[in-house]
Amino acid sequence: MKVVLQNLTKVFPSRNKKSGEEVVAVNDFTFEIPDGKLIGLLGPSGCGKSTTLYMISGLQKPTGGKIFFGDDDVTELSAENRGVGLVFQNYALYPHLTVKQNIMFPLENLKGADKLPKQKMIERAYEAAKLVQIDNLMERKPSELSGGQQQRVAIARALVKMPKVLLLDEPLSNLDARLRLQTREEIRRIQKETGITTIFVTHDQEEAMSISDMIVVMKLGVVQQIGAPQAVYDDPTNLFVAKFLGTPPINVFEGEVKAGKLYIGAAAVLDVPGVQDQPVYVGIRPEGFIPTANGPLTCNLSGVDVMGRDVSLVTTHSASLNPVVRSIVDADAAKNASGITVSYSLKPHKVFLFNKETEERVYFEVK
Repeated sequence: MKVVLQNLTKVFPSRNKKSGEEVVAVNDFTFEIPDGKLIGLLGPSGCGKSTTLYMISGLQKPTGGKIFFGDDDVTELSAENRGVGLVFQNYALYPHLTVKQNIMFPLENLKGADKLPKQKMIERAYEAAKLVQIDNLMERKPSELSGGQQQRVAIARALVKMPKVLLLDEPLSNLDARLRLQTREEIRRIQKETGITTIFVTHDQEEAMSISDMIVVMKLGVVQQIGAPQAVYDDPTNLFVAKFLGTPPINVFEGEVKAGKLYIGAAAVLDVPGVQDQPVYVGIRPEGFIPTANGPLTCNLSGVDVMGRDVSLVTTHSASLNPVVRSIVDADAAKNASGITVSYSLKPHKVFLFNKETEERVYFEVK
């Protein structure tokens, strides 16, 4: 089931009666979510991603715009009639019910022609439980389950209705690091097996990039960029997107373009043909540095973090906007990094320029 958002907008009234300023949570969001894909809505707290999800689910009504499921306009349709499965951050399980009863609960509320016989409901509950690998826990209560198991129950409860669209709101936030990794892999597996169009809300860029077919990066209610995770990482449209994606984060420097060359400090570090003379922000991915004996960019060496196959060189530079400059280099190449400074040449396709005023991308030809 494809989901189409047309000029979707949500405005909340001001909490401050004196100022009367409205809060625009989502601003003119237009996007078509392809059938059977997993889409990650990504951004910091307050960017409008959860509000977008709640409008798709029917829990919140848009101030403007339309929502289509396939060719059907569902903008005014109630949540219970949209055929969505919604998984919340806090699981929202009924503590007095068993796992089986929690999963069956949505089916027991069906009425009329949709109502199922008891045996059919039990069968559907076990099918959903088996899909998330908790079919051996059906007689337990939520208090007897781990956090990861409770999250699987919540997912099974959403799937048992055979929804047209599955909506996940920060579903991994309450899990520890290892469980987050395991559960996100399970979500991806389940989504591929079922083929359900899935929208996954998170502030964790690593989560979104690892399991999404496409990501939507949002800031203050406005969509910044949409694309395949690797494509957005490799080709950010502005400084916000570049800084939001990547671990370790991108290194940002004050720079200047003069006569087709990029300067960081007094050093000309890269040819940037076709760019007008101007001050710029320079973003360099950690993997964009090459330790070179006479490299044009020289940084002060603070430390070396050994990560096995790769090494992280921790340095500083007077033009850096980050407290430290982190470069990820091959362990063999790092052997040359000794003394108090390290010199680098740069990989042009890992260097991004941004306008100093607008923070929009300034493109140059990469040879």
